Amino acid sequence: MGPALRMGGLVFALILLVVVGVVTGGDRFVSFGNVTTILSLAAVTGVVSIGMTFVITSGGIDLSVGAVVALASIWASTLSTQYLAQDYGWWVIVVTALAVGLVAGLINGVIIAYGKVPAFMATLAMLAAARGLAELIAGRRTQILEDVDPFFDVFQARPLGVPVIVWIFVVVAAAGWFLLNRTTFGRRTVAIGGNPEASRLAGIKIKRHTLYLYGLSGLTAGIGAVILLARTTSGSSTHGTLLELDTIAAVVVGGTLLAGGRGTITGTVLGVLIFSTLTNVFVINNLDSSVQAIAKGAIIVGAVLLQQWFASREKATST
Repeated sequence: MGPALRMGGLVFALILLVVVGVVTGGDRFVSFGNVTTILSLAAVTGVVSIGMTFVITSGGIDLSVGAVVALASIWASTLSTQYLAQDYGWWVIVVTALAVGLVAGLINGVIIAYGKVPAFMATLAMLAAARGLAELIAGRRTQILEDVDPFFDVFQARPLGVPVIVWIFVVVAAAGWFLLNRTTFGRRTVAIGGNPEASRLAGIKIKRHTLYLYGLSGLTAGIGAVILLARTTSGSSTHGTLLELDTIAAVVVGGTLLAGGRGTITGTVLGVLIFSTLTNVFVINNLDSSVQAIAKGAIIVGAVLLQQWFASREKATST
């Protein structure tokens, strides 16, 4: 009943926030436009959180995702990239953002897996380097996407009234769930997080798998950059500021163990929606953002305490 109770608690928390939103915001909160706003705001954090779920499940951490989002958005919005997009198609912007994210993630993976640098230090270094490179390329200026209407036609469309960026989040989450729960890759990820030495003895190539995991995290950061480009119509070195904290919070609140060995994509999605809904409730009621930060901190602490409680219960049951 452990996983069911955890999911039930997350659903209850989300429903409670919705009730608070309905009571305090009324028609403004329950309007279709506001719901799509909540989902749109959740899209970037949600997509990047899917990659973070895999990394944390394996026992790692990636502090660089926010800076990689910024770097990918800057590189994909340079004048040279925009000129290429005008000549060859909007997909050039997308491929550039994805490639930058993937390369940054693979660099993290090489340093961690083969350089044997702790994940915390390696990704912290990437955070500083990627943010600095983004500022250097852009000259600390915002880069506006111009004359790339086909890009906006695709990524600002609203199939069935729902923004494309929300559908991207849904597709990435579904793919992440399948990869984690229905493939050998997912089982190996859980095994490495649970017991790296046993995984090595079982024949899992831990270094190569770690490289893939951080590459996946970088790739989702690249997708997040594409979503931000579509939402803001610009690339900026300030994009993704503190995104790493939001994604880690969503993953942990969702039930993925910080120590590794257990991960849940469904829980991550619920965690993202909880924080996005919480932010929306505060905005609708014109509440202080500082109070919102305190509420977020309380939720994170509560989630970690619940993790420890469930872990102790499961250990006691198994013995």
